[in-house]
Amino acid sequence: MNNKKKLLSRLYSNPTDFTYHEARTLLTLLGFTKYNKGKTSGSRIMFLKNNIPIYLHKPHSRKELLHYQIKELQEKIMELKKDE
Repeated sequence: MNNKKKLLSRLYSNPTDFTYHEARTLLTLLGFTKYNKGKTSGSRIMFLKNNIPIYLHKPHSRKELLHYQIKELQEKIMELKKDE
């Protein structure tokens, strides 16, 4: 099983310890492009593919994404799969 499939499987198993690094890696493997508006964007990072934006807040003092972020990530990836 390749890295993309492993990360997708892990994401959809509703983990409580899915990290920002894993999310960024997965989105890159799925063909998303990371956009950062420079020093003023703060920790909110946008990933874009086929006009589908995914916004992730880079966590501070922890590595894991929050539950709502994981849910949003799952929904946006499903939306992308429907459009392809």
